[in-house]
Parts: sequence; C-alpha cells; structure tokens
Amino acid sequence: MGKIWEFFDTMDELVYVSDMDNHDLIYMNQKALRTYGFHSLEEIAGKKCHEVIRHCSTPCSMCNNHELKPGCFKEWRHDSPFLEQQVMFKDTMIQEDGRNYRMEIAIGLGRQEQRDSMVNLEAKINEGLRVALQQETPSQTLEVLLEYMGIALHGERTYIFERNGNGCDDNTYEWVASGVTPEKDVLQNLPAEVCANWYRNFQTGRHIVIKNLEDIRESDPLQYENLKRQNIRSLVVVPLYNEGEVIGFYGIDNPPEKSLDYASDMLQIMAHFIISSLKRRNLIRKFKEMSYRDQLTQIGNRYAMNEYINNLQKEQGLGIVYCDVTGLKQTNDQKGHSAGDKLLVDSCECLKKSFGEYGLFRIGGDELLAVCAGIGEVTLWQGIEQLKKDLQDKSIYMAIGCIWEKETSNSVEKLITEAEKRMYKDKAAYYQKFGVDRRGITGI
Repeated sequence: MGKIWEFFDTMDELVYVSDMDNHDLIYMNQKALRTYGFHSLEEIAGKKCHEVIRHCSTPCSMCNNHELKPGCFKEWRHDSPFLEQQVMFKDTMIQEDGRNYRMEIAIGLGRQEQRDSMVNLEAKINEGLRVALQQETPSQTLEVLLEYMGIALHGERTYIFERNGNGCDDNTYEWVASGVTPEKDVLQNLPAEVCANWYRNFQTGRHIVIKNLEDIRESDPLQYENLKRQNIRSLVVVPLYNEGEVIGFYGIDNPPEKSLDYASDMLQIMAHFIISSLKRRNLIRKFKEMSYRDQLTQIGNRYAMNEYINNLQKEQGLGIVYCDVTGLKQTNDQKGHSAGDKLLVDSCECLKKSFGEYGLFRIGGDELLAVCAGIGEVTLWQGIEQLKKDLQDKSIYMAIGCIWEKETSNSVEKLITEAEKRMYKDKAAYYQKFGVDRRGITGI
C-alpha cells in the first residue's frame, strides 16, 4: 500500500493511473483490471493508457492532462462505447517521487434521477473540499470535511480514529448531526481487540461496509457491542494509510441504505485529503514542539513557559520553584561543554523527579523553573526537600528560590520575580560560605 492510488484498489468503480509525461499505464484497480481483461498489474506494464482505455494508437484528442492540478478533480462525461453507458470521469494530478501522474475515476451513470442525485452530492462534497482547504489549520480542515461529508451523505456521524502509541484507537475528530449524541470523549484509548477484525481487513487493502449491524453479532461480538451502544445500525469505514502502514480509519454512521456503496466510494476518494491534512497537522505539531522545547533537557523553553502561564486558572494554588545550576560556567571552562551539558541534564532530572507533573522550563543558560499549578503548600515543600536530597546524592548544587500562594491573586510574573530574588539570596549565601571558585555540597 505504498502509493496513494492503492487506496482505491477495492473500490467498486474503475480507477487507473498513468504517467503524464509518457502516458505509460502505471496502475489499474481490481475492477478496472477485470473490466479490461487483465488479471494483474504485471500484464499492463509497458502499455499506454490510450491503448488500453480508448483503444487508440496515439494519445486521445480529449486528453485533459494540461488542465489537471494536485488537490482538485476535473469532472466530465462521455458516452463510452466500451462500457456501454454514459460515464462520469473524475481526473486529478498526483505528484509522487518527483513525477506527475494522472488518476482517473470512471463512474457509470444509471437513470437520469440517479445521475442528478449523484451530481448534487458531488457538488456538495466539492464545495466542502473547497471550504476545507481554505481553513487556517489542518484540524479545522478535517472538521469541515467531516461536516460536509456527513451532510452530503445524510449520515448521523462522521469521524476519524487514529492509532495511538499504546496500540489502541483514539477518536480524534467527530461531526454529529442535530440530535445525535457525540461519542468522541468516550471513544479514547479504545482497546485494540475491539477493532482487530477491521485492521485485519485493512492490512489486505479492504474497507468495511456494514449494512445491518445484526450481521456481525456472532462474527465480531466485541465490535457489535461497541457499535450497538452507540445506536449504530449501519456504517462505512475506510482505512487510513501512511507509507504503507495503517494509522487509523475514518467513516460514517447510519447513511441511507441505498447510498452505502456511493458513500464507500466517496470515503475512499477523500481518504487522500484526510491523510494529507493529518500529515500536515503532525508536521505543524512537530515544529511547534521543537520551538517550545529545550533540545538539551527536553523540558519547555521560555515560549512554552509563557503559553503555560497564560492558561493558568486564577483560583488555584500556585507554587514557583526557581533554580540556578551553580558552577556551570566553571564546569564548562575546566571540563568542557560536554561535562557542562551533563550537569544541566542531571540537574533537570532531579527537578523532574520532584515536580515532573507540573510545568518545567529552562529559561536561561543555567536557570530552571517549575510552575506548579494546583499544588498544595505542604506538597510544595516536600518536593523541595526531595529535590535537595536528589541533588546532594548526585553531588550537584542548585540555588533554589520558591514561593507559594493559595490563590493566584498576584500576577504570575511577580511571583516568578520574587522566587528569583530568593534564589539569588540562596546563591549568595552559598558563595559566602564556600567561595566563588569552590564547588561543594550543602543542605539548603
């Protein structure tokens, strides 16, 4: 499942992909292979798309490659003698490995009323895609896509599940129709065994269509109970792949029975845009994490501290622990920066041991800060004593200044300033006792 178009392998419409530079046929899904008399992709290797699809020796006069661009579908219709019906074609450009590919989806049209209904649905989903791609963030794009798809396909709920680091599934995005109970909050860390049968299908490129929930009562009892609790009667679920690996799925609950097949096709088509948005979201998160994290100690930096402070609730207790790693300059000068880095990391590990559940930040070369929202006064001082003990065990000295308030009536910045003053007093007392150039260990 390494290529984007392989999402459509089991789709019940004709799909093919060709190289836009030389017209070489690169891919046909299973239905296209069967329709045109082939049994495997090896049989189409070296053939031109116009030779197979149009039975022409030269590129088609109607070829619209020059009109295609990534992220948009070009729609047109044509009476196909080979397929013996009018066909709606949806063409787009896909860029992979530095090359441009044409992907075409051929949808056979039935009676006029069915055609009109399909065109109306296509228009709604295309409008949803246009609006979604205008959103400021990838998460907003995903939310808009789910909403438009849910409305267009007359579903009660659309959603995205992503596999987490524990091997379980998290419902990360959700849209629900009016009057339908949201489920996202209770569908977190869903045990892997609940969706195990689905993932076995996903691994072989198949998606899930349940026309009647009672059909899986015996064959998949865990999933049956999970879906029954949510009042799900039918659904369509499509896997999400990233570089050949299944990373989750998305789907729609309770669409009209007559549109299940169409919903299945549309979800498979839109899976590419869902994956693209998830990857863009993850990239932004990674950049944000890098910009908010001190790369040496792996705790927050000043940017992270400012955001943390801005989100504090005023009515809760607050403790500030301001630390200075004493002797860092001397260690750098005498033993080298590797030794200095180790001193900082070891000092930070001691701080994490005592206050790791709170906001920890490196705010200067040798300055560390713990902002302890919601901490009790006794707990704060117990943490300080534990911190001193751990530092002493590692032969590290940190000057420490701390302050606690029952309610954050003063600004947090003022509390940090007061804690900093107390840290400097502790540091001065240390130097007065031991001298500037001598490092020693003492209780604080």
